[in-house]
Amino acid sequence: MRAISGLWRWRHNPLCRPTDLAEGWVGLVALLLVVLAAPAAGVLAGGATEDVLQRSVREQHENRHQVRATVIRELDPSPLSVDPEGSVGGELRTRVLARWTASDGTGHSGPVSTRLKDPRPDDRFPLWTDAEGRITARPMDTVTATTHAVLAGFGVTLLTAVLIEGVRRLIVRHMVHHRYVRLDRAWERAGPDWGRTGTGS
Repeated sequence: MRAISGLWRWRHNPLCRPTDLAEGWVGLVALLLVVLAAPAAGVLAGGATEDVLQRSVREQHENRHQVRATVIRELDPSPLSVDPEGSVGGELRTRVLARWTASDGTGHSGPVSTRLKDPRPDDRFPLWTDAEGRITARPMDTVTATTHAVLAGFGVTLLTAVLIEGVRRLIVRHMVHHRYVRLDRAWERAGPDWGRTGTGS
């Protein structure tokens, strides 16, 4: 952003080329866009994400129900018995054969992963099911939804700023390329006569 700092100094300088001023203005516009437009885009994206996620939270809480399941017997361990909502390394869970009653009153049974470390028959544990009694994931809470929305807003802000800076660099590179092209053409016109007697050098 050196072009921005030199914009004021160069504006009345007789040595300042039009491309110098243009480069400074491009940098100034890019800076204003990064400061103003990028955060605005992040706020809009975060707000839209928040609305969608909060709507999903309400739908999940309406359609998912927590019931109490009863252990029938413990099953052989499975390498897939990892809690996806646990820690980064994954929390090992115990597989059991259990029975439960859905919110509509129908009875169900089947293999279930539970956090019980030493499950015994008739032990009870919470289980999330849908309206038909099928096992489902725990519904998202409002705090998690807000966290995801904030992260989405930050991501859009950063992506917008990077995009603006990338466009600025492409424009400046294009300007510098044309500057060198004009310099080469001027040198080609003056070069053959450089240093010769009577050429005004």
